[in-house]
Amino acid sequence: MSNENIKNIQAKEKSEVDSQSEQTKPGPAFIPAVDIFETEKAITLIADMPGVKADAINIDLSENVLSLSGDVLPFEGKDEEDILVEFEVGRFWRQFTISELIDQSKIDAEFKDGVLHLTLPKVEKAQPRKITVKSS
Repeated sequence: MSNENIKNIQAKEKSEVDSQSEQTKPGPAFIPAVDIFETEKAITLIADMPGVKADAINIDLSENVLSLSGDVLPFEGKDEEDILVEFEVGRFWRQFTISELIDQSKIDAEFKDGVLHLTLPKVEKAQPRKITVKSS
């Protein structure tokens, strides 16, 4: 494999939310890294939220805006003293506008190993279909 084909893998720094709106919770808010994929039947959204527990995730859909948030709590115990801290605690937060092509009543969420998978199924009329031609 040539050097041109080898890519360096580098950790992506957490990006802090740069918002004009006021946060209702103190502390930093981070933008989770997201990948979005589309098929004929659905859109899949995958969000990295390391350090968040499933019960600390909030997914809200209001007026065609899908909001994702999740809190990262400190890992150390009461009797432990920090020696080195590289993992920032705070809140992950991101919003997406959902089009009328998504069947909002059928959105599904699954969280495993710090990764949130959202499936946003398309409404039936938005899915392509093959029309059979009948001959007489």
